Amino acid sequence: MSASTAATGRRRARAVRWLPIAPATLLLLLFLAGPIGYCVYIAFTDMQLTGSSAVDFVGFANFRRAFADPAFRNAVWLTLVFTVLSSLVGQNTLGLALAALMRRASRPVRTATGALVITAWVLPEIVAAFLLYAFFRREGTLNAILGWLHLPTQNWLFTLPILAVSFANVWRGTAFSMLIYSAALAEIPQDVEEAAEVDGASGARRFWHITLPMIRRSIGTNLMLNTLQTLSVFGLIWAMTRGGPGDRSQTLPVFMYDQAFLKSLIGYGTAVALLLLLVGSLFSVVYLRLMKVDV
Repeated sequence: MSASTAATGRRRARAVRWLPIAPATLLLLLFLAGPIGYCVYIAFTDMQLTGSSAVDFVGFANFRRAFADPAFRNAVWLTLVFTVLSSLVGQNTLGLALAALMRRASRPVRTATGALVITAWVLPEIVAAFLLYAFFRREGTLNAILGWLHLPTQNWLFTLPILAVSFANVWRGTAFSMLIYSAALAEIPQDVEEAAEVDGASGARRFWHITLPMIRRSIGTNLMLNTLQTLSVFGLIWAMTRGGPGDRSQTLPVFMYDQAFLKSLIGYGTAVALLLLLVGSLFSVVYLRLMKVDV
């Protein structure tokens, strides 16, 4: 067989292997890469919803404006606070704790706890937002409980808005982490933990030296998915505080919406959206590096 014939055969084999995923690849290019490419174009223009219909190419002006804008820097800081509190600390830690406790709990307790936690997760975002708004508002449930206990009350959505929306995101999203960790913990061989217990290792030492290392990949996967989801949270914050009071809970998605659709600065708002996409990509790269996954 000649070299050209062999090369032709290899190309045909590669083409055949590509055929099953060709439709999915086409859809990704059409509905994902296409809109992202168009957004990249808009971010380098002065496109607006109102005013002149002419669109001019402005280069990196929108990005320079963002980095020089104190409101943008405030939104970046609040996004990091919101992500760390509600995703890295809140959902991740609480989900792992619930999964570990439910593993040793009785069946009725596991069923009741799982139902309560998952109910918050399956609620539509806007419904969850209004429930938490009613919980935190000045005349809401939390202040009613504190008043009944003769403890000081306050207007949580005014004094601590970023903490209030962070708690709301923890309440709504912990179920996902709990399910991830429940599946991971179920895969740990019982004989490994029993051997460590026989050797005299305490529960805390077994958890730190055996359980956590064995579910390391699940932790990394959960952190990555939770972080990306939290970075894009908009409806929950918008329904509870609209980014206020002032800009004290205005994360990047809310800031982007305000600039693009309320102030009609589509070009500038899209540039902020690309920067948010870049932040999410950086988080993904870091998590993949930590998990040492070859992609």
